[in-house]
Amino acid sequence: MSEFSFLDKLTEKVSRGFARNTSRRGMLGLLGAGMVGAASIPLLPVARADQHGGGVPEAGDDQSCDYWRYCAIDGFLCTCCGGSVKTCPPGTEMSPITWIGTCTNPVDGKNYVISYNDCCGKSGCGNCLCNRNEGDRPMYNPPKSNDINWCLGTSNAVYNCSTAIVVGIALD
Repeated sequence: MSEFSFLDKLTEKVSRGFARNTSRRGMLGLLGAGMVGAASIPLLPVARADQHGGGVPEAGDDQSCDYWRYCAIDGFLCTCCGGSVKTCPPGTEMSPITWIGTCTNPVDGKNYVISYNDCCGKSGCGNCLCNRNEGDRPMYNPPKSNDINWCLGTSNAVYNCSTAIVVGIALD
């Protein structure tokens, strides 16, 4: 019983102190500033994966290990497993964690950051195994290593295939 009275007294003291030191206008000002600040969050620069192809010129066979986006891939190509370079095959889910690579697009000569997301939930599809290690780093730098099972962030950690999503143009 005494612990509840202590919390009651503490809450009352904090509430009265806040009310004593804050005017209505000041409170409305803080509320307004908070709303403006919250509304500006979507305007912040954020790296967003290119889910729609957004102007990246494409050429080549996306079912071949030589396709430009696959410069740092290690696994089965989702394009050979019922998915695409950007989507997982039906019945699998895309891992929210990923490794990245920087690949040169032969069409425009620009370097692009590629996010390699594993598709998880079914056993490996077994088609189009590619192991290209351009830019791969030792395991002490995990985000740049393709030798990790990246399905640990999904409901089922069984690996199926890998996508190659263009995140954006790489800075020089």
